[in-house]
Amino acid sequence: QPLPQRVAEQRVVPVAAGPGRLDERVRAHQLVQDRAGVLPAGQVRGEGRVDVVQDAGAQQGVLHARGLGVQHVGAAQDALCAQAKSYGVDIEAEPGPLDRSAGGGYGFRFRTPDGLPMSISSDLVQHPSVVLDRSRPSKISHVVLNSARTDDQVPFFMDVLGFKLSDSTHMMEFLRCSADHHSVAIFRNNGPSLNHVAYELPNIDGLMRGTGRVKQNGFDIEWGIGRHGPGSNVFSYFIEPNGFVAEYTTELDQLDDATHLPQGPEYWQKMMPLPDRWGTAGAPSNRMRAAMSGALYLGEDAGDLRCEDIIGRKLG
Repeated sequence: QPLPQRVAEQRVVPVAAGPGRLDERVRAHQLVQDRAGVLPAGQVRGEGRVDVVQDAGAQQGVLHARGLGVQHVGAAQDALCAQAKSYGVDIEAEPGPLDRSAGGGYGFRFRTPDGLPMSISSDLVQHPSVVLDRSRPSKISHVVLNSARTDDQVPFFMDVLGFKLSDSTHMMEFLRCSADHHSVAIFRNNGPSLNHVAYELPNIDGLMRGTGRVKQNGFDIEWGIGRHGPGSNVFSYFIEPNGFVAEYTTELDQLDDATHLPQGPEYWQKMMPLPDRWGTAGAPSNRMRAAMSGALYLGEDAGDLRCEDIIGRKLG
């Protein structure tokens, strides 16, 4: 199966050749390849690069050709997998094309220090938005994991996978891999288990309308609506039939690596002692705490509904 590719750069090189004649253009293309030090289209260099030459037109008897540098996007995954191996990470599947049923693209599968299976992938199959409805999630915002080995998990995500620390509290470590304040957070708790998955809504109105839809479908708001401290995101939480926790969220802080300074537990304890800036949500209930710890999860065979059912039918 061909490796996934991405156009990485373009450059236009003037070539002395008369316009219009096919044989001259073919020779010109070859000359561009020679000048630019590239390979013929379809060949891959050792570093995972392909170069394609396209006609860029002619002017005053000079043919211009455009060289398209095409980068094998799996190179980053290959390097990350090699780095993970050097740290002794348990690699379950080597980098390669992924099945379309798993989203397609290119990536590899491994286990965290807590033994949780994870995949790193890129260039997944994209699908268009078929409904312009702000009350429905646009993406997964973040995932929070419970761990009794936070001191092992955080260095793993940072040193091996390249995440950056955004903030720390007495209970949680917030890690990012983009401008989003956190993509993964590690909760100090019994583990390993899933604390919750957060789904991003485009704005507060969308979150309120989406929350109303979930409630109208028979699922109460178990915590919220409020605004968190670290990340400053608006939230509402639900418990789905299998006992997992789903969060609707919006307005998560966007960070600049050049200016952001992570704050520690003492700062957040002083500035934001409660998990809700607004004071509207209060503390999570005992039932919500139990669900976040994984205690309410009943197993894959319990009941008629599974995670994908609640996401599709209730959360939208």
